[in-house]
Amino acid sequence: MKIIKRLKTHIISLLGYWLILCVGKTLRWRVEGWDRLESVYRAEKNPIMVFWHGRIFVASYFFRNRGIVVMTSRHRDGDYIAGVIRRLGYHAARGSSSRGSVGATREALEALRNGRDIGFAIDGPRGPRHVVKRGPIYIAWKSGHPVLPFNVSAERKWTLKSWDHFEIPVPFSRARVEIGEPVYVNAGIPKERLEEYDRRVQESLDELSAETAYPG
Repeated sequence: MKIIKRLKTHIISLLGYWLILCVGKTLRWRVEGWDRLESVYRAEKNPIMVFWHGRIFVASYFFRNRGIVVMTSRHRDGDYIAGVIRRLGYHAARGSSSRGSVGATREALEALRNGRDIGFAIDGPRGPRHVVKRGPIYIAWKSGHPVLPFNVSAERKWTLKSWDHFEIPVPFSRARVEIGEPVYVNAGIPKERLEEYDRRVQESLDELSAETAYPG
């Protein structure tokens, strides 16, 4: 049974990888705010990159082969996602807000200490859709590295009937990437005040979603 599960995971992950790679190569990109990412590196920090779960397809292609450590859940869909993103040049840390969160936090902090960028689908793994969860803000508070919100959007896309409205871009569509201002969390504040930063990141992602939305 385990062999069958592993084989299924391997096949689905391989198909997902080739689908993302083939479609991604046809997209016509427009990028805004890249200087904000560069400002994090100039400050000798690594970004804690956050985005919406439904944009994994486009985001994973755009930021491929950068060695980013991505937090993926321990659910079955996390197995598939981990298999895909490893082929795209990411590292996968297994955990989520609901399961394995302590281990994932440790992996994230260790990755930052080792000079790696990390990434979160910040409303995952099961929603609510487009509602920020605390994990990345907490890691920014503990590490001193900033949260960097970004959004990606394709002009033409198929939207699945899943909780996250998962988006698959139509080949040869235009695509936009908008990177927001880095959010540095004051290490000296009490944990209770992290809610202020939850709101800041939520507002930033909401604004970025509106800015990258194509009309119609």
